[in-house]
Amino acid sequence: MSEVTQVFTLLLQNARTTAESAGNSWFSYADPELASPCQYGDVSGDQQVRWWPVMRSECQDFSNLEHGLEFSLHPDLQAFYGHCYGGGLKVQHQRGNAELLMVWHQEDFSRLQQNIIAHILMKRRLKQRETVFFAVTDDDDIMLSILNETGAVYLEHAGCEVKEQLAGSLAEFLQQLTVAE
Repeated sequence: MSEVTQVFTLLLQNARTTAESAGNSWFSYADPELASPCQYGDVSGDQQVRWWPVMRSECQDFSNLEHGLEFSLHPDLQAFYGHCYGGGLKVQHQRGNAELLMVWHQEDFSRLQQNIIAHILMKRRLKQRETVFFAVTDDDDIMLSILNETGAVYLEHAGCEVKEQLAGSLAEFLQQLTVAE
């Protein structure tokens, strides 16, 4: 098991334990077309459903994406996106709030790969270093990304070269987070 998988799993487990002990649940919008392995209970009137993370027995396969783009996706990203199903996990970092992106179900994994392809092609068109996003922030124009060649975590302004490094690795970054209330 990779370090990212271990740290992310621990973050999820601790967050769930804290939420359950406080009598809280996590909610996400339900996909009306396809249920997620991580959702439970009934869908509410506003189309929200409770969820807890569900670990996959095998990591998702990114070989089609890698073959299509003729590059290797950083192993930290494969571990992060590939080991569990979930909604978005709201977290806090010293630089602000964020939501860690997670795969809701297998169809969502396909959409994620399409978005990664579009992002990489944009970076190539702009002649910028290749990054892959893993979280969104309160500011619609800023995301958290990994520089694919090194695995370092950066704040990324949409359409711009990354400049502000937050951590040397995704595992290091995940250890800096607390789950938002």
